[in-house]
Amino acid sequence: MPRGPLMVDIAGLQPTPEERQMLCEPAVGGVILFARNCQDARQVHALCQEIHALRSPPLLIGIDQEGGRVQRLKEGVTRFPPMARLGQIAEQQGLQIAQSLAYDWGRLLGAELRELDLDFSFTPCLDLERGVSRVIGDRAIHRNPEWVAAIAARLWQGMSDSGLQGVGKHFPGHGAVTADSHHDLPRDERPRGVLEEDIRPFRDMIRAGIPAIMPAHCLYPQVDPEQPAGFSRIWLKDVLRQEMGFTGVIVSDDLSMGGAHGAGTMTARVDAAQQAGADLLLVCNDPEGARKAITHVQKRGEASGAAILDSLAGTAGKSLSESDRVHYIREIAEISG
Repeated sequence: MPRGPLMVDIAGLQPTPEERQMLCEPAVGGVILFARNCQDARQVHALCQEIHALRSPPLLIGIDQEGGRVQRLKEGVTRFPPMARLGQIAEQQGLQIAQSLAYDWGRLLGAELRELDLDFSFTPCLDLERGVSRVIGDRAIHRNPEWVAAIAARLWQGMSDSGLQGVGKHFPGHGAVTADSHHDLPRDERPRGVLEEDIRPFRDMIRAGIPAIMPAHCLYPQVDPEQPAGFSRIWLKDVLRQEMGFTGVIVSDDLSMGGAHGAGTMTARVDAAQQAGADLLLVCNDPEGARKAITHVQKRGEASGAAILDSLAGTAGKSLSESDRVHYIREIAEISG
């Protein structure tokens, strides 16, 4: 059974019989894990093995494991600091040292998550730190787009070398708005020319080979006055696909978030995101919404995005020696303070 275009969640540490049935529906292509699903590394490994065994090809399993306040799994793995630490190190010790550390960070993160059978992490965050967005804040590497791109590219390379896939977010940039898209629809009133600075890290990450990009639930009225980026053909098809040449997976941000509600009902949001060009659609923390989305997609008889989703499956990667692992863990501990 090919992977469907929906990525859903489960309530607890292992799927219930009803949830197992849901995960076997053709419209489902993946599962996102939250903190409530993560007791420790051992339990997460068993959970991932159980989910992967349900289908062939296996469902994709993703997690938000950025570091700092956005690290869903904490026990039995390395605790990473906020990604802003890499930008601070670039200021204090130089960009090359920050890039080297970013690679080691990605290598360790990738190795730890792949050992647990996770396929990808929703990272790196490519938003610029403009001192405006509280929901982004220290999740952003730095305010300098060249530094963000250079550091993120090395972090992604480390992840990739370990076999873990990544998702660059939140296109075309969430750092210059005050509203939190989890609850409201932020508006970024800047013209396209000014937005280019925020877009720069995404351009560079596409060249670096990032397999997936997540658009923001933000409205940029100077570019598309009607649709937020995640529902905008202008942003996803005209800019991201045609102008920027991105051929990877477009992953919607959670369609249950407040910033997505303007598109209408859950089924209307699914249609709008797919019509705009999204390949993998997140429906999280809304079991009823997930059921409606699954029924809707299957009623249409579509499993769009099935082939392109293969690029988000984790790979074997390069083995990590015990001496390198110890070294990387020590590095992360030192910069974490």
